[in-house]
Amino acid sequence: MTETATRLDELEMRMAHQDQTIAELNDVITAQWKKIEALEAQLRRFGEELQSLEPADTAAQQKPPHY
Repeated sequence: MTETATRLDELEMRMAHQDQTIAELNDVITAQWKKIEALEAQLRRFGEELQSLEPADTAAQQKPPHY
């Protein structure tokens, strides 16, 4: 095999490996993005729930004078 053919084979192997790595990284990023979206939705729900539990009137949060 000539030097050029050997170099070409090595480049093709590297490219195939890089394609596989890119596909794996894409899968990881996609899974992470789905998890982030789920966590953001959960955080919104918790925030809404917390706001519904807090008294709207700040006077209700103050201690009575006898404390």
